[in-house]
Amino acid sequence: MGSTTDHVTWEYRFRIGLRTHRAIASVVVFVAGLVLTVLAIGAFTPLANSWPFQQITASTDGSGSGGWNWNLVFAIVGPIVVIVGAYLVGAYYTARRKFEHLMRTKSKAEFLRNIPLIEELLWDLTPNDEVRYAQKREELRLPR
Repeated sequence: MGSTTDHVTWEYRFRIGLRTHRAIASVVVFVAGLVLTVLAIGAFTPLANSWPFQQITASTDGSGSGGWNWNLVFAIVGPIVVIVGAYLVGAYYTARRKFEHLMRTKSKAEFLRNIPLIEELLWDLTPNDEVRYAQKREELRLPR
C-alpha cells in the first residue's frame, strides 16, 4: 500500500503551489504583461527603428512570409495581462497589509469582532497565514 501522496494529481499540486507562492506568481504575471506591452510599443512606434526592436520585430513579425504578426498579439494581450497582474499584486499586498494590522491586536474582543474580515482576507493570502491565524486563536484561547 502506497503513501497518501501517491494519488495527488498535478492539478492539485499546481493549485497549492500557486496559493503558496501567490506574491511571486502575481508579480510574474505583472512583469510578463509589462514585457509584452513594451514589445508592442516598440513595434508600433518610432522605437521600431532602434537597435533592440529591429531584431525583435524581425523575429516576431512573420507577416511577410505568410505567418503571424506576433506584435499584434502583444499589443492586445500585453495591456490585458498588465491590468490582471496589477490587480493580483494590488489585491495580495492590500490583503497582506490589512491582515498584518488585524493580527497585531492583543484584545480578545477586538479580535473576535474582526474574525469575519480576517477569514475573508485569508482567501487572498497563503497557507502560512492560516497557520498564524490558528495560532492567534489558540493564543487568545478562542474555541475552534
